[in-house]
This record gives sequence, structure tokens and C-alpha cells, in this order.
Amino acid sequence: MKNVVVIISDTMRRDHLGCYGNDWIRTPNLDRLAAEASIFDNAYAASFPTVPNRCDVMTGQFTFIDFDWSPLPADKPVVAEALGRAGYTTYFCVDTPHIARGQQNFFRGFSAYDWIRGEENDNWKSAPADPPLPSSEAKIRYGGVNSVRQYIRNTSWRREEQDYFPARTMMTAARWLEDNYQQPFFMYVDTFDPHEPFDPPKWYADLYADPNYRGEICYYPNYGPADVYTEAELQHMRALYAGEVSLVDTWVGYLLQRLDQLGVLDETMVIFTTDHGFYLGEHGLTGKSLIQQQGHAIVQLYEEVAHIPLLIRMPEQTTGKRVSAYAQPPDLMPTILQFSGAPDPGTMHGASLLPIINGERQSNRDFAVTTASLAHDPNGGRPVTVTKGNWCLVHFGSPDAPPVSHVTSIVDDESRDAVVVGDRIPPPELYDLAEDPGQQQNVIGEHPEIARELHADYVKLLEELNMEEKYLRHRREL
Repeated sequence: MKNVVVIISDTMRRDHLGCYGNDWIRTPNLDRLAAEASIFDNAYAASFPTVPNRCDVMTGQFTFIDFDWSPLPADKPVVAEALGRAGYTTYFCVDTPHIARGQQNFFRGFSAYDWIRGEENDNWKSAPADPPLPSSEAKIRYGGVNSVRQYIRNTSWRREEQDYFPARTMMTAARWLEDNYQQPFFMYVDTFDPHEPFDPPKWYADLYADPNYRGEICYYPNYGPADVYTEAELQHMRALYAGEVSLVDTWVGYLLQRLDQLGVLDETMVIFTTDHGFYLGEHGLTGKSLIQQQGHAIVQLYEEVAHIPLLIRMPEQTTGKRVSAYAQPPDLMPTILQFSGAPDPGTMHGASLLPIINGERQSNRDFAVTTASLAHDPNGGRPVTVTKGNWCLVHFGSPDAPPVSHVTSIVDDESRDAVVVGDRIPPPELYDLAEDPGQQQNVIGEHPEIARELHADYVKLLEELNMEEKYLRHRREL
């Protein structure tokens, strides 16, 4: 029996890692992992954002057909239970608050877990009572002032790098390893960084920031138009985010080194991935959706958000390779179960990536679908991204469907009305990623046949997933 380690780093942009072509952000540890791993060049998010993504990972299902931002359903078989029955000791180490607090139930099936308290709006500390804000309220995400103040309370005691969340989480996971490495284990580590607030130790930000910058510290960005910020503020925001990426890299490296020091790295499959990316001014946006006074809306999930990193290192692997096959979070559970020899519960939508890694198969599917929940959006309005080859279709639903508001807790457990931008379902968009990787030119008018092909693939997938017709009917038309 071989071990399994899954590391999820929330909001980790693929294009900020050296192994995916970045040449200005320091990620030596993840690049070293990639040098001995399968690097999936076409990994895409499925269910969006944080909590739905974790449901995909835990269940092996495309849960956007029946699941919104809510607790892990008790009737869905999960990977930790399957591995526990197969004889594994299972462990969950998490600082991401949205899957840990309340009755979220994401600890189900784990032999043990640690929740590292204090991220974002976790009600952990109560002092200082009224800390000063890092920027004006206009430059903080709508409704986020209380979250920022809570975060400042939670982190005011920090003095050194080991006090930051990625460090605390990876050190806690390493201590668990020291007690459990001599038995087959499944370790799931979930760190919220580089998710906002973007506040790495100063020496990380200084690697990328303009030393002459004297503006506001905009570390909890607006989810909406980027024009609320000056170009200098946006550049500083990007430097803070880059510092977060390097911070995560350092402490993922610490955990990987501990696996090596304990002599179990070459007996372990290591998976590193994320849930989605983040706009840092691209497409005129910051954030990953719109949160405004009138409610919450999902914006188009372009490449910066939908295209994610995925690295899988097999035991004793010493040479990295690029993999062009499509991969999505529901594929992780079947991959892990096949690797471990645990029985298939018969409920998974994803497919194991091991035959692709081993060169036995070229691909499991020829397109990817990325979307927020569709089951709680009966008339359309939430954009769905369908990626196939060089093409990307953004589909909002049938154009004649009347927009209907509903309540959602995306993206921070705060209930808001989910709304359609404008007064009607937006028209579809099509992009040629080979000619227009920044997705600036909607070419659906020039290539309607390609849009129809991608839309047909998408509808067929929903049918195969047995999505209820009351949700599917307003997605059948392009």
C-alpha cells in the first residue's frame, strides 16, 4: 500500500508558477516537484468556487449539477471513507475556513483532522476591537470591512514567518507525519493562501514590489471593476499576490522535504492543485465575481480563473513530463482509488488519470466545463465556460429565459441575492485561445459552427450526468 498526499492551495494562478512558464515569481519548490511529476497543461476547474470545488475533489463528481455553496451531502460517498475502509489512516489539515467551520461536514471519513484557525473572517480572536483598515473602504471588497477587521484581529500576534498560515498548516501536517508515517496514510492538506487577504511577510512582497510605492495597501480587493484602483495600486496588489505565491511555495517545500526526510516520499503519490485563479486587473476586473450592493453575480470564468495547475508525482518518479489531456477535480478521487486499490463506490463522474500518466491512454475526455452551481440557477444567468482545443465558449443560458434571483452563500458564507448582470441573460461568447489567449475578441459571429459544437458537448454532458430537466431546459439553446 502506497501513501497519498493531496495539497490544495486556494486561488493559485497557474500562470504564476515557474513550471507553467512564469519567469518572474520564485517558486523553486513547486518547480522541483514538477521536474519529477506529470504536469497537466489542460487542467481546468469544474465546480466553482471554493466549497463546490472541494465537493468535487471529495466525491469525484461534477457537483455543479446538484450542489451549491453548502455542507458536504451526507449521502455522497467520499474519498476519505473509501480509503479508510481500505486500511489507510486518513488525515485532514486545513486552514481554509469555509470548509471547516459550522456543519460543513468536510471532515467526514477522516481518522483525524486539524483546523488551523484564523483565516479571513473566521471568528477566532476578539482583540484589537477596532483595528485601523489598510486602505479606504472603497478599495475593500463590498461588504468586506468586517472580514478585514476580523482578519487583523486574528493575525495581530504574528511576529515571524512561522506564524503565517501556510507555515502553520504545513508544520502541523509535518508533525502529524512524524507520528504516522510508518503506516499507510492519506493526507489531505488545504491551505487558503494565496487567497486574499494578500499579506505575505514583508520580505516576500519586497521581492516584487516597487520600493518607492507609497500608496494604500489594497490587500482585500474589490470583486468588481478594477478601475477603483490606480495602476500603481494594481501593480502593488500583484506584488502582494506574487509574494503570497512564493510564501506558499516555501512551505509546500517544507512539507515535501519532511516527506523525504522521513523516507516516505518515494512511497507516496503527491498531488498539488488549486480550485481557481483570480483576476488582478485582467478583463477590467479584480476578484473572481461581482459583489455589489444589489447582490452577487458570477462573471465570465476566463483562463485566469478557470485554467488551473495540476501536478501529480508518482512514487519513485524522477523525471517530469507534460501531459496534454484534459483533467478536472472530479478526476482526483478515481485516480487516488485506483492508485490505492480501494474499491470504486460506483458514484463517481470523473475518470482515473493513472492510465494517462502511465501512457496507456491519451485522454479521458476532449473538453472541460467550468461553472458555479447550475442546480440553484434554474433560468440561467451564471456563465459556464466550455474549453475544447483552441476554443473557449462562455454560455449563460437560453437568451429568452427570464432572469430569476435566488439566494447564495458564494463566496464567503454570507447570504446574498444571486443576480444576472443587466436585465436579461447575456449572449454567448467564443474565443480562439491560440490567436487570442487573453480572450479580448469575441468571435462567435465568425465561427457559429464551433460555438454550436461546444454547446452540444456541454448539453450532452449535463444529460449524461442526469441533470434534472427543470435546470437543464434553459441551457439547451445557444
